[in-house]
Amino acid sequence: MKILRGLWNRNEPAVQGCALTIGNFDGVHRGHQAMLALLQNEARHRGVPTCAMTFEPHPRDFFAAVHRKPELAPARIATLRDKLEELERCGVDQCVVLPFNQRLASLPPQAFIEDILVRALGVKYVLVGDDFRFGAQRAGDYAMLDAAGERFGFDVARMQSYEVHGIRVSSSAVREALAEGDMERTAALLGRPYAISGHVVHGRKLGRQLAESAPGRGDGFRTLNLRFSHWKPAASGIFAVHVHGLNPSGEPLEGVANLGVRPSLDPNDVNGGRVLLETHCLDWPAGLSASLPGGEAYGKIIRVELLHKLHDELKYDSLDALTQGIARDCDEARAFFASLHTQTRRQTTRDRIQG
Repeated sequence: MKILRGLWNRNEPAVQGCALTIGNFDGVHRGHQAMLALLQNEARHRGVPTCAMTFEPHPRDFFAAVHRKPELAPARIATLRDKLEELERCGVDQCVVLPFNQRLASLPPQAFIEDILVRALGVKYVLVGDDFRFGAQRAGDYAMLDAAGERFGFDVARMQSYEVHGIRVSSSAVREALAEGDMERTAALLGRPYAISGHVVHGRKLGRQLAESAPGRGDGFRTLNLRFSHWKPAASGIFAVHVHGLNPSGEPLEGVANLGVRPSLDPNDVNGGRVLLETHCLDWPAGLSASLPGGEAYGKIIRVELLHKLHDELKYDSLDALTQGIARDCDEARAFFASLHTQTRRQTTRDRIQG
């Protein structure tokens, strides 16, 4: 997928005709996926590439900062990296990431249409959601966009809400499910398990220190650390997880992960102030070094699926208490995976009988 960052100060159109949809696409949930499938169909009929336009930061993040009201910023479901990967997985040919700043926030709706949609992108078809608004003061609406389409020669369509089991699928619904720790409902809304990906980064190496407090564990509780590049994640707490991208067999590794700000750590934490996903693998398969988190994994790209929430983040008063807490989390995660494996075997047996 081709990624275009910004459209200003170009001497020629960034795209020579496209079928475009516009949105924040936080989470790229099943409603987004349905819209992108429709966009692909319309693009195919017109012989043009598909294009998704999104914004970074989220417009509500921008206005929350301007008004100094952080509570107005929405919890972030996905990092920009994960959003772009999901858009590509959905077949989008190119994505325009517009920096949402004062210049864009103050752009009149008509200028947005003429400068960006017509001159920069040469749109042939524009698909938007049923609540789409655009331009300064959100003054632009579907009727204005439709009228501009007739004037400049592009088609405009509007897609109604998408529902799953009578529930409207939206980023707000996904955020609500994540805030409640309901990972099954989250997966139903997304059409896949909720996951975070990125490069493994250095941490404080606390897991190595815990080896002395964890009898029988020569590696202590070493972790694979990913930074979540937004200060307000939609999910937080301790989770049973699957780790993809490390096992030579291609099978996911089972683990337990902490997503949050690590309240038990001191100010010397190298990632202090940043949201971090710290994942400890329960078992390392044969042929994969148990010392991997201590060296070989740094810089690798992994994907961590958050399957089941165990509990919220807890503050421990000592390394010994933290060690005991992590050990309990590992036991709970193992119990979850044992139950999951039992369910899978039962379903496989039922399928064989019915088949």
